[in-house]
Amino acid sequence: MTGTDYNKNVLDHFKNPRNMGEIKNPDAEATVGNPSCGDVMKIMLKTDGDIIEDIKFQTMGCAAAIATSSMTTELAKGKSLAEAKKITNKDVAKALGQLPPIKVHCSNLAADALRRAIDNFEKRK
Repeated sequence: MTGTDYNKNVLDHFKNPRNMGEIKNPDAEATVGNPSCGDVMKIMLKTDGDIIEDIKFQTMGCAAAIATSSMTTELAKGKSLAEAKKITNKDVAKALGQLPPIKVHCSNLAADALRRAIDNFEKRK
């Protein structure tokens, strides 16, 4: 895989993103950005106890940024905060199949946004 060739799974999450949108009055949220590529992601959480009941994202960026945001929310939804906090960029990239090497930083951004939202939730408690 070279350049920005995307596999079918990445393209599916880009064209049909899961959990895209906004949560009114979220229990926690975080926004992260990568100045070098211009991608910006916002993740919002609604919890039931320590379980992620609902999760939404808003992303401005490339196909990989949207696909990794979508996959990150899929991996986190229904998990405990502790389990979700362990989701890494490698987990996201693996779940998508493979990202072009020049787009791997997008999976870092998605996992970072999730961890930051959970950190923000924990600070509020």
